[in-house]
Amino acid sequence: MKPLTVIAKLKAKSGCEEQLAAMLQGLVSPTRAEKGCINYDLHRSLEEPGVFIFYENWETRPLWDDHMKSPHLVAFGEKEGALTESWDLFVGEKI
Repeated sequence: MKPLTVIAKLKAKSGCEEQLAAMLQGLVSPTRAEKGCINYDLHRSLEEPGVFIFYENWETRPLWDDHMKSPHLVAFGEKEGALTESWDLFVGEKI
């Protein structure tokens, strides 16, 4: 089974940029400690400070699925709607 690459792009609602940045930074350490996480890197756009990208690699799709059900990600999902204007998710594998 090939490793899974995930790229999540989130755009903060106007005025919520710093609050979203702090919330996203809080996801990094617990996610990196999860089984199957190869890397989980958060980036902020230089041109649009309210745009954030997570670049992630996971050993397998099932381990990423487990991540999506983790307590810290579930808690984030319950709050993110108030802070994000939009978000996109790319899920793929290296070819």
